[in-house]
Amino acid sequence: MKIVSIAISRKKGTRKQCVESAELIEDHGLSADAHAGRWHRQVSFLAAESIESARERGLTVDFGDFAENIATTGIDWPKVPIGTRFQLGKAAVIEITQIGKECKNKCAIYYQAGDCIMPREGVFARVLAGGIIRTGDDIELATATVASAGQPD
Repeated sequence: MKIVSIAISRKKGTRKQCVESAELIEDHGLSADAHAGRWHRQVSFLAAESIESARERGLTVDFGDFAENIATTGIDWPKVPIGTRFQLGKAAVIEITQIGKECKNKCAIYYQAGDCIMPREGVFARVLAGGIIRTGDDIELATATVASAGQPD
């Protein structure tokens, strides 16, 4: 399981720009990202396999186009139970808080890309422990010791 893309944007509802590394801030999200803040959807995840599948269906899309913060390989995100914790890179720990999302209106991403897979295949998390993450970093299930450091269970 690996991070293959990290993306941020200054405005919600827009495609995100890819970066090589970023700082995950405890109980906030990715530094400089519009979706960060004190709420349950601080960081969004999408499988690179889902983005590739959208390409195979004829969409012209790339990492960040679905407004996902982190694209990964090796994780079927919609099947990950809420409450599951992962360590990203050397120090950051996240906890899955929501699978998919309801979109009341078609967003700019839908109109730009022709579809938006985030409502069906994306997941959201809060940051339990901050740290610098980089494209290529490993993702591992967090151990109870790492995940619970400074966090009540």
